[in-house]
Amino acid sequence: MPRPIIEWKSVFAIALAFAAIAFTAPVPLTAQESDAVTFTRDIAPILQRSCQQCHRPGGVAPMPLVSYEDVAPHAMAMMRRTSIRDRQGTMPPWYVEKDIGIQEYKDDPSLNDEEVAAIAAWARSGAPEGDRADMPPALVFEETVGWRLGEPDLIVSTEDIVVDADSPDWWGSLNNIPIDLAEDRYVASMEIREINDVKDSGRLDRETVGGLYVFHHMLFSTASRGSRPTTWPVHEVGRNPDIFDPGAGQLLAAGSVLVPSSVHLHSNGLDTRARLEVGFRFHPVGYEPKYRQAQMVIANGVDIDIKPEEANQQLHAYAVLQQPTKIVTFEPHLHAPGQRMCLEAIWGFNVETLACTGYDHNWVRGYTFADNHQPLLPEGTVLHIIGYMDNTGANRNIPDPRNWQGSGNRSVANMFLDLGMRLTLTDEQFEQEMADRREILDLGVNDHVIGCPLCMVIPGN
Repeated sequence: MPRPIIEWKSVFAIALAFAAIAFTAPVPLTAQESDAVTFTRDIAPILQRSCQQCHRPGGVAPMPLVSYEDVAPHAMAMMRRTSIRDRQGTMPPWYVEKDIGIQEYKDDPSLNDEEVAAIAAWARSGAPEGDRADMPPALVFEETVGWRLGEPDLIVSTEDIVVDADSPDWWGSLNNIPIDLAEDRYVASMEIREINDVKDSGRLDRETVGGLYVFHHMLFSTASRGSRPTTWPVHEVGRNPDIFDPGAGQLLAAGSVLVPSSVHLHSNGLDTRARLEVGFRFHPVGYEPKYRQAQMVIANGVDIDIKPEEANQQLHAYAVLQQPTKIVTFEPHLHAPGQRMCLEAIWGFNVETLACTGYDHNWVRGYTFADNHQPLLPEGTVLHIIGYMDNTGANRNIPDPRNWQGSGNRSVANMFLDLGMRLTLTDEQFEQEMADRREILDLGVNDHVIGCPLCMVIPGN
């Protein structure tokens, strides 16, 4: 069979034509390329929502995570820190374990599994920038540390305190602060921030609890001649805002003074001038609360016995509810050995875990349950907290794991308590709360609600 005759000139001309098309027409992306994770399209929105409040120029974190040039050098570190999930060192610092207990919270900056996977895929693929047209508009922040919940209605500032670079820890009270408030107001949320003159945490020559901060905590109340003193949630280093239950705003009386009764200051390696600003956000004029704050703390300060050089040590504390109760927040408080805390509700033969969270003494967190997901517990329920302690060299917060720890106020001693907010309900309020929840969540007879053992027990049925 004769071979075909090939006109090589024609073939060459055709090849040139295809080459011209290749250089003038856009090349379609393959499916794999179009699905690649990029900074501008996939990573920047995550950082804006969960990271840039702290990681920005003038923020409290050690590096900004705003532009691609800021972020790309830290891609692998971001992958490591976000993959820790709910333990000491994770970023963002939110430690709720996502496989147990209630999962609905207010002001939750944590990443979901898909976002964690996206950061890992982006880092492993060389941290591509992507199309700059996909970049979301930049967020606008104050020059100083911003307010997470927006500008408060009223800001009260403590006096300025100068903490020398190498001064020892200090405990004591500060001067009372008059509050410029002409009429009684109920507070919907409260937020405290530290303002100091450390502009760059990279200047610090040593690590301290909370990085550049010098206020470790402040316990305070407000008092006026015409009303009983009001105790407010404690401020602790790195703490997030407190959001009160919509039906239980706390009273800030006209003419009050703010009483900082217990303050702990520590040095950070630089001479630092600092103050705390307390921001109050009010309910509308005329608001009246439906519920009372429960005067109860779950704690154990008697038999804390944390052995040296030992991990996985446990502490336990119990409290019996004397009235129907709604739990608004869960707030574990431990000290340096603390690794984890769980909250259980024991009702009859039922034992149910309401929440488990990791713990990092550098970033104390309070966890506000979302509306219609706060535990609703009957009288007689036993609340049980379990603390998990690691007093070994594997815990980076431990200065010397050879030391035993008992109970005490100082950071070198230990505390074990849940500082969360709880409300007491009447029987009628308790039944109405459960009825509202059944309706809002459209619950059926076979549904189960974590933290509400009687939700499906309908009176008369």
